[in-house]
Amino acid sequence: MGVTPCYPPSTSYPYSRLTAAGSSVYYVSSNEMHDRRYTVEAILRACDVLKAFHFDSEVLALRDIVERTGLNKVTAFRTVYSLAEGGFVERLKRDQYRRRRHAPQAKWIRIGYAAMTDNSIFSRDVTDGLRSAAAEQDIELIEYDNRYSSKIAIRNAERLVKDKVDLAIEVQIHEETAPEVASKFQAAGIPLIAVDIPHPGAVFFGGNNYEAGRIGGQALAQWARKRLDGQVELVVLLGLSAAGAIPAARMTGVAVGIRELLRKVEPSALVHLDGKGGYVESLEVVRKLLATSRARRILLGAMNDASALGALRAIEESGLAETTAIVGQNATAAARAELRRPKSPLIGSVAFFPETYGQHLVALALQILQGKPVPPAVFVKHIFITAHNVDHYYPNDALLRVPDMDTLLWHSYH
Repeated sequence: MGVTPCYPPSTSYPYSRLTAAGSSVYYVSSNEMHDRRYTVEAILRACDVLKAFHFDSEVLALRDIVERTGLNKVTAFRTVYSLAEGGFVERLKRDQYRRRRHAPQAKWIRIGYAAMTDNSIFSRDVTDGLRSAAAEQDIELIEYDNRYSSKIAIRNAERLVKDKVDLAIEVQIHEETAPEVASKFQAAGIPLIAVDIPHPGAVFFGGNNYEAGRIGGQALAQWARKRLDGQVELVVLLGLSAAGAIPAARMTGVAVGIRELLRKVEPSALVHLDGKGGYVESLEVVRKLLATSRARRILLGAMNDASALGALRAIEESGLAETTAIVGQNATAAARAELRRPKSPLIGSVAFFPETYGQHLVALALQILQGKPVPPAVFVKHIFITAHNVDHYYPNDALLRVPDMDTLLWHSYH
């Protein structure tokens, strides 16, 4: 470090001016010079970066770190990247960082996480819960977004292998992609937990699709008995073909649940549609069906809440809200808001409690990494959420910002 003698104006005391790359000019007295010789500027910059985080859970982008520290972009990046490698900072996404609450341990656990998509309320609930659970256990979470794409899911699997994670958690809905994604981790000897969609060789975590569907189907049948005297003209099963056979069991369960209580419903009354798990796609396919159907007494079971809400909009456009019942799956915040709306055709949603996934996934991951025996599949407990019990299970929903229908439409909610 070079030192050039300098004296600030209006002073008779000897001072020195220190200049370091990426930092401001400042003065120290000659009495402090001896101590300054032992400082390491790179460590001081690292301290500045750590102090840029105002609290442990705050997430900062690189541009925020640059603004708060005054470091240039290259220096800030290299510093925060080094802190992440050393375990003092957690890298969430390519350009997002969070300070760790505790100093790194001798053996730091690194879990890789590939989220389904950031454009999903359900997926964001899973992600938020996983981040909190990982932070509580001082686990480093390496995150990527599959963006609902099979190609990106494969690329993200390769990235996680390159990141040398100790275990991977995969959330991607394309059944045909699952073997290739799983093979990446198997070849690298990395244990895998597959969420909601089974992957070869992975521990499965998620819903019991058949049972969840059956719960919804029985609720639809009970509504039809009470409101339509059991007379149903059309049963719409709004599925997601890309997810494959296992999630398709959800729609099978809906059909079984309905026919268990409504024996007179003929198989010919059942119509299978592919809503692709999305709000817009489901709106369009149900709108198209209703344009050619004369049925007015309708039961509709949807693969998820996004599909249920898209179908709901099409039902209301057609003036069939009073003679139609819709059941969703997942009980997301958007569906819960709709359940609170008086006289909504959405009579309920089967809860998967995605906000609790994180705690379960971290506990399961630690069991696997510790070599403890785990079952090949771990299922969540399902509860049917209605307008009558939604406040009991979700009393804090008033604190959430829930998108309205038009927002869901324009943002292609899944």
